[in-house]
Amino acid sequence: MKFLVCIKQVVDTSKMEVDLETGRLKRNNANSIMNPVDLNALEAALSLRDRIGGTVTVITMGPPRGEGPGRPPPMGPPQAEAVLRDAVAMGADDIYLVTDRAFGGADTLATSYTLAAAISKIGMPDLIFCGIESIDSNTAQIGPEIAATLGIADVSGASFISFEKEGGLIVTRQNGSSAEVVELKLPAVVTVLPELNKPRYSSIKGILGKGDAELHIITAADLDIDTARIGIKGSPTQVKRVRPVVPPQKENLRIEEKDPQESVDILIEALRKISVI
Repeated sequence: MKFLVCIKQVVDTSKMEVDLETGRLKRNNANSIMNPVDLNALEAALSLRDRIGGTVTVITMGPPRGEGPGRPPPMGPPQAEAVLRDAVAMGADDIYLVTDRAFGGADTLATSYTLAAAISKIGMPDLIFCGIESIDSNTAQIGPEIAATLGIADVSGASFISFEKEGGLIVTRQNGSSAEVVELKLPAVVTVLPELNKPRYSSIKGILGKGDAELHIITAADLDIDTARIGIKGSPTQVKRVRPVVPPQKENLRIEEKDPQESVDILIEALRKISVI
């Protein structure tokens, strides 16, 4: 079987900065990691491959590392390639980087359209895995939008997966406080929750060999796409305003040498000032 995993490089949320003029995250020179729940998506694909056979392809969209054989000119930091090579260290078979200046500034709609086109270019897999959402946007839209663009089934929020037979999948997904058991016909997209599994550690062999893995590059020129649906032009989401969050200053209130009624009045007034009552 052919498995494909969509992953994303995200800014470490403990060091996240926002450009107040554009409303976009500052990604250059920022510490980036693989989106945590994408590790669970990758583990789901690797576990199924180990059990029933097949290949695991990993794809991401972002800037390339720099010049080299088969690479376009440098356009940004190496985070996108780095997370792909981390996937190789965990056991992925093939890695694809979707990259082009034309893709810059894409929202979830433009991103999912571009990824769907790239997946079609690579060849339709039997099963596509995504993490349910990224920690830098929390939209949970990419997986379902890829499925809709490709015209295939999808299930979001998988907490248990059982591969029963060729061409079918049983998925338990969370729906609020309850759970649903869904039978899927392949091909399909499944977005996963962190509780689905525990991602494996990278092997020593994988870590030592990840730098030698071939990185496949896909640019806008390689895809059969409508250029009006990619990048900023294809992104209807617009940030109207970004306001920095300023934590309220703390004040201590100490009531001394007052009679009971006066103390109560002072306390009530203080609570009203901070909108507690």
